[in-house]
Amino acid sequence: MATLADVAKKANVSKMTVSRVINHPDQVSDELKQLVYTSMEELEYVPNYAARALVQNRTQVVKFLILEEIDTVEPYYMNLLTGISRELDKHSYSLQLVTQKSKNIGAYDGLIVTGMRDREIEKVMSGLEKPVIAYGENRRDLDAIDVDNRLGAELATKHVYEIGFRHIIFFGINLLEEEFMRSRLTGYSEVMKEHDLTEESYFMKNSSRIAERKALDILSKVKEPIAVICASDRMAVGVVRAAMSLNKRFGEDVAVTGFDGVFLDRISSPKITTVRSPVIEMGETCAQLLLKKINEGGAKQGSILFPPELIIRGSTVIGRE
Repeated sequence: MATLADVAKKANVSKMTVSRVINHPDQVSDELKQLVYTSMEELEYVPNYAARALVQNRTQVVKFLILEEIDTVEPYYMNLLTGISRELDKHSYSLQLVTQKSKNIGAYDGLIVTGMRDREIEKVMSGLEKPVIAYGENRRDLDAIDVDNRLGAELATKHVYEIGFRHIIFFGINLLEEEFMRSRLTGYSEVMKEHDLTEESYFMKNSSRIAERKALDILSKVKEPIAVICASDRMAVGVVRAAMSLNKRFGEDVAVTGFDGVFLDRISSPKITTVRSPVIEMGETCAQLLLKKINEGGAKQGSILFPPELIIRGSTVIGRE
């Protein structure tokens, strides 16, 4: 069985360097990491993480705390968990899903929290002694990862304006007190103000059926072309169904955009123009940031907003799928 010394010899570096690559990869150049990782792979070297965890008083466990009603088999969260798990696996960490009631059951090294409402932050954070990374924008200066929600809504609104729509409305999730929703509304609002257009916003549960009913009511009454900027792909699916039932022509009578771009945007017909969030990469970065925070004794890490990507499809442009 290969040893750390064997890896160091093959890579032509010191044992201390190999140890640093294994234990603190963020402190080592990518070139050096690749050299050591290649040598480890060729020698089939497996670090003794159990022994390291014992010495460092670590559990090698990270918890994922869910504070909202979600379905973890939904594509969005499957992608997020895939990203988190993929990165943790590189460092021999396991991931546990927990709820507010069970978050302190069992030892762990750090915590990733999703669905944390602004009004709940003090309650959630009380009693937590381990490093925390929030998944989602917040106003409390917590270390966090999210997509740039404002920019995403701005891209969608600019797109429908550029293809000729002037009656542009916003379908938001009824969580206006939350930062991500405020940011998406702001992105829409800024573009509308820029072009001196009248803002028109509706807020509801994140449900395709509810969005469909609301869209049927609105679309059946308007005569001019109308665009609907939706705060989620789930809502956009409902609006597309409503438009189809009224025989609206996409790209001419109506345009519909979503937000997330994980799965639902592709099963609609026509497919939905959406603001895509790089969810797997965001999950990986969540884990990277948390592990760095653990290694640095809980030091502040700051927040990262990932740039979104507008994917243009048939729900806004004639001839697209």
